[in-house]
Parts: sequence; C-alpha cells; structure tokens
Amino acid sequence: MEQATFGGGCFWCLEAVFEGLEGVSGVVSGYCGGHVDKPSYQQVCDGRTGHAEVVQISFDANLIDYRTLLEVFFAIHDPTTLNRQGNDLGTQYRSVIFTHSPGQETTARAVIAELSAQGLWGAPVVTQIAPLPVFYPAEAYHQQYFRRNPGQGYCAFVVGPKLAKFRKRYLDRLKPEFR
Repeated sequence: MEQATFGGGCFWCLEAVFEGLEGVSGVVSGYCGGHVDKPSYQQVCDGRTGHAEVVQISFDANLIDYRTLLEVFFAIHDPTTLNRQGNDLGTQYRSVIFTHSPGQETTARAVIAELSAQGLWGAPVVTQIAPLPVFYPAEAYHQQYFRRNPGQGYCAFVVGPKLAKFRKRYLDRLKPEFR
C-alpha cells in the first residue's frame, strides 16, 4: 500500500470522495503542516497552529495510481483560492499536497503544470506542495463523518452535492457499494 496526503478545504468533503474510489483501502481525516504537537480540532479551527485539515489516503497503486488521485483532488476543490474553500476561510483550509516521496512531488508538479497550462480555472493554481511532516489523525468523531452524518447541515448542503457531482463524473472508478 502507498499513501497520499491532501488538503483542500474541509476534510469531511475529501474523505467522502476518496473513500469511494476503487483501489483506496482507507482514508483518515487529520491535521498536517503546523507547529503544534497533537493539535485538537478546536486548535486547528482557531487557525493559529498552522495545520491544514487533510486526508491521508491508503491506496493500491496497482488499482489506482497517484496521478489519478491528484486528478480527482483537483476536480473536487478550487486550487486557486489561497486559504479558502467556499465559505471556509483560514490556513487550515488551504490547498496543499504533502508528498511522501520525490516521485510524488515530481508527479504533483507535473499535474499542476498541465492543469495551469489548460487554464481551467481562469486564475493561477496556488496549491502548496511540501514534503510530508507529521500527520495527526483527527478525533474519532471526524472519521467517516459524512457516511455517519449525511443529514447534518454542512454535510447535506456542502458535502452531499460535491459528492454527487464527483460520483457522476467518476462513476466508472467507484467501488460497487458507492455507485
């Protein structure tokens, strides 16, 4: 198994998308990239720890490659807004790729260059790329949050529509139980 770590706004959205992909064996919501050891959700939300809300994805590279994970990542969030996704504001919601190897860094830079050349968003991609620092899993109640709380307000109005759009576009890449 390999791992990928991405931040692109609220981790509930990212987790809901990536856990449904064929070849992904697990997704853990957490925090990465800050200066406080073992931060709590409240500390990260306050925006003073430097951490981003991220997901750490375990995947089988024989079934889904890192490039495909990156393509999905860029399809489900806006990589042109610095420290913001929709109404979520702060450095904890930044677009960031934490790489696990030099190969991942090379691939991430290549994908960003390709997407930038295509001009898909009409603004520059501001996604940060950095080597993986310490990853801290989020509290248990954040794990599989959307699956357990689909009727919660944020889930119903933000995560749900994003997930529906993703499923429509990537239907052929979904695990059978997520179709």
